[in-house]
Amino acid sequence: MSIEFIPPTAPDSPEVAELKRKLQWANLRIQSLEEQLRLERLKKYGPASEKLSDAQLKLLELEPGVSREEVQAESQRQPPQAPARPRYQKKHPGRQELPAHLPRVETVIPCAPERCHCGHCGQVMDVIGYDASEQLDVEPAKYFVAVTKREKRACRHCPQGGVAMAPVAERIIDKGLVSDRVVIDTVVGKYCDHLPLYRQSVILERETGLDLTRATLDGWVMRVGESLIPIVGAMGREVLSGGYIQADETTVGVQMHDGRGHNHQAYLWQYGQPGGGVIFDFRLGRGREGPKQFLGQYEGILQTDGYIAYEKVGGPKMVHACCWAHSRRGFYEAHKLSPDEHIAEGIVRLMDELFGIDAKARAEGLDVAARNELRQRRARPQVDKIKGAVESAMGAALPSSKLGQAAKYTLGLWPKLVCFLEHPVVELSTNLAENSMRPIALGRKNWIHLGSAKAGPKVAAILSVVETCRRLGVPIREYLAAVLPGLNDVSIQKMPELTPIAWAAKRR
Repeated sequence: MSIEFIPPTAPDSPEVAELKRKLQWANLRIQSLEEQLRLERLKKYGPASEKLSDAQLKLLELEPGVSREEVQAESQRQPPQAPARPRYQKKHPGRQELPAHLPRVETVIPCAPERCHCGHCGQVMDVIGYDASEQLDVEPAKYFVAVTKREKRACRHCPQGGVAMAPVAERIIDKGLVSDRVVIDTVVGKYCDHLPLYRQSVILERETGLDLTRATLDGWVMRVGESLIPIVGAMGREVLSGGYIQADETTVGVQMHDGRGHNHQAYLWQYGQPGGGVIFDFRLGRGREGPKQFLGQYEGILQTDGYIAYEKVGGPKMVHACCWAHSRRGFYEAHKLSPDEHIAEGIVRLMDELFGIDAKARAEGLDVAARNELRQRRARPQVDKIKGAVESAMGAALPSSKLGQAAKYTLGLWPKLVCFLEHPVVELSTNLAENSMRPIALGRKNWIHLGSAKAGPKVAAILSVVETCRRLGVPIREYLAAVLPGLNDVSIQKMPELTPIAWAAKRR
């Protein structure tokens, strides 16, 4: 048996060691930049859904910077097989019935004369019933001029009595050219149907021949927003009086009229109770002052994403929970950047199983207590698995990589992520809050920006009422028609009686 002698390797000179260090740093930098480039391509050409599927990666072929071989390899890759788990599908309800509250307009179609007599004996046949069917119908908007005549009375025998006149009906805009219903229709059109005011102005001119400028319509909207601010203040107290708030923020452009020609990026901060009221708070910046001022000494549960501005706000006993969907998103993006590396994919699947536990609770209609029992039995061991997988990923991934960043984000927020195990009312994600942001995102694409910083609180007030009514199932037109006329003359002490929650309770 021969033994081969291997001479010892001479240590690298300082120059060689420095070159190796620079080369290693350059390779890490290249890897990080490649991840960022691939992520941008996926955002532009890949699927919008965050489900684990690579079927749409073939769209990357449209991007000049991707080679045909890579595109072909990605498109031929089979979607990863998810572990089998029960699917909770609602039973199909059959043919949908039309809402019972809609008025019914009946049309009776009689039999033809030759079918009204018996074919056997010739006698007139009696009506024994009807074969009824229902269809949803619509009448196009019909504009007309409402003429209001206030009766005036005077005594013919005693001129000293003066003239008596019927009182003026309360209106949203006193002495305005249009009725309350037209004003409300304009507000609903902009903030529910995302129709910018210039389009509504064109529609009014086309349908009525009345040329109303966009500035006129904007004046109506601002008057409504200003009137609703006191009600939204009472709504904010309703939200803070609860024990659980979800918060999020989104951008909105504002014209500053400072001669720069650029919009200022302001923010709408949203605070809402799941299944309850929603408040939008307009701020010119994204600093901590916004949530700190709104929350004050709030001592309930606040659930947010990992944004640092939510730290050190509220009262000393406030519980801060975080969102599992944001944590999952980081690992999902890491998986899309490196589909052949399965660490991130495995973590995403573990988190999907965690969400599946709450999905089972929703499908079975469990209350908070029953859902908590299910969580303690199944979710608690599941989060232990997730933590172990994330810690392993943290040790195996480069700190600057997407996987390393996702692992660091998750472990840094871990006590806030597992809050739902100690506080049963907490949801796994802030998806309800994000869903409330979607109308604003759609609106931004249509009305583009706010006309001034002063308009921000007024628009935020309208959005707060609109979104709260949507969540509660309150008819927004009926609500606005009931509370807006004469609202400016109502005492501030009566505002809690006019919030959508109080109005809906009184209406029931």
